[in-house]
Amino acid sequence: MFFSSKHPIRLFIVFLSTALCIGSSLSLQAQEKSNLTSTAEFGGKWGTKVEEAIKALKLQGNIEDGQIIYEEICEACHQPGGNGDPAGNFPQLAGQQSTVVIKQIADIRAGNRDNPTMYPFANIEALRAATEDIFDEEKDGPQTLADVAAFIQTLPMSSSIKGPGNDLEHGEKVYAENCVRCHGDHGQGSFKNYYPVIAGQNYHYLMRQFRWIKEGKRRNANPEMVEQIARFTERDMLAVMDWVSRQKLQPGDWDPNN
Repeated sequence: MFFSSKHPIRLFIVFLSTALCIGSSLSLQAQEKSNLTSTAEFGGKWGTKVEEAIKALKLQGNIEDGQIIYEEICEACHQPGGNGDPAGNFPQLAGQQSTVVIKQIADIRAGNRDNPTMYPFANIEALRAATEDIFDEEKDGPQTLADVAAFIQTLPMSSSIKGPGNDLEHGEKVYAENCVRCHGDHGQGSFKNYYPVIAGQNYHYLMRQFRWIKEGKRRNANPEMVEQIARFTERDMLAVMDWVSRQKLQPGDWDPNN
């Protein structure tokens, strides 16, 4: 499945590089975990404390280079347009806030978010191996994050897989009472607070991530959200994620001041 990329040889290099580095991967993760510093100027008290993300947030992302990185590393799973897969195994990335992309990839690299499928692709050494014959100069971790995040944010969202649509009125009510303060009127998220765009996201992916956050499996979840959704019933979860999956982004939703 992963070798459906138009560059299967380079993807093989990614896996090979990861395999060769597996002996040192645990110590690398431990080192990354120790690279914690003060809360970033983005995100308030939930702001990232991973040094790599803090550096990346201050860099100007190169959209053209980000497209190259995306095509070499990301599109085999997330699809050329960033739309993910129908089953929701891989989320729709298209249109996601660049700050969210940076934080989530940095969290995976630092071991703050469990995502074994992403480890071979998020690994900076593997990424360098896959792109070393493309870029004139070797890119460091923060710059690659800034580049690919900048490109992903430019991708137009497409229609995604939606829920059954049989309880939308309740879903809208639950959203208005519990979610709108952070995720916005229609799921547009917040650039400066790392609140992701959830509007139009794949319903199955939304449900899985929501359950993991509620059950404590998503370790980098916003503590305020964990507390907020603790009382949600099964009906609440199904209805609100169905409603969210049907929302669309609107002009002005990528305002960096929000």
